[in-house]
Amino acid sequence: MSRAHNAVQSYKKQNLHANLILCNFADDMEEIKLSKPLFSIVTVTWNAASVLPVTITSIATQSCNSFEWLVIDGESTDGTANLARDADITTARVVSEPDNGLYDAMNKGIRLARGEYLIFLNAGDAFASPDVLARLARCATSHPDVIYGQTQLVDGTGTVIGRRHLTAPSTLDADSFKDGMVVCHQAFIAKRTLVPTYDLSYRFSADFDWCVRVLKSSDCNVYAGDQPIISYLQQGLTTANEYSSLLERFHIMCRHYGVTSTVMRHIGFIPRFLKRKLAHAL
Repeated sequence: MSRAHNAVQSYKKQNLHANLILCNFADDMEEIKLSKPLFSIVTVTWNAASVLPVTITSIATQSCNSFEWLVIDGESTDGTANLARDADITTARVVSEPDNGLYDAMNKGIRLARGEYLIFLNAGDAFASPDVLARLARCATSHPDVIYGQTQLVDGTGTVIGRRHLTAPSTLDADSFKDGMVVCHQAFIAKRTLVPTYDLSYRFSADFDWCVRVLKSSDCNVYAGDQPIISYLQQGLTTANEYSSLLERFHIMCRHYGVTSTVMRHIGFIPRFLKRKLAHAL
């Protein structure tokens, strides 16, 4: 029996009540009858059996369970899909079939989602604490277009190694992304009826383009506070292809903000870039 399964069972015995969605909103407890979920959590996987358990546990132990979990698997050969199916998450739906890459799989998730808000939580990533969805649910009471928050970085053992080098601002609009990916994609929660599909012409940074397009259509964005909502595993497609991703992101920024503005901002990014490289070298 897996560690993820044991952790989930222990938590559920202490906290869950049948046929009710329990959202522990800090000072009070609301009981909400099950209907359309508030959140659709989309996890894209491919041969991710080694890192998926931490994601499963983080989802299953949320104090607010007004969510569905959609696993979009690229026909893994290591048992990833079965691991997701065997997770004790009653709202899970698992699709395992060939796809055309990460963002094609995310588009499948968008099409399948029923929740009011979309959360993209990749295999290996996790909610930073069991009350994250409850905090986001409280933010959702005013029906904003986007809810967003801070991200902490973790290593393969789950140890927190720090915050992202870019901090989510207390106010957010499309122009905020002129300074780069100021909000981690996983910490960017958007209303499902507002979102476009990902542009598959981008291989590494379609999420950056997607966030900007969402913000251009958004009228109200709510900050979830300074406490991190996401633990981001510091590895993955974009990290492994950092320079290709940065070049692609440069072209995306030129498209949205103009060439001159983007070039001038990137000149200003040089000290920030060198500071990060020096910090990694020490």
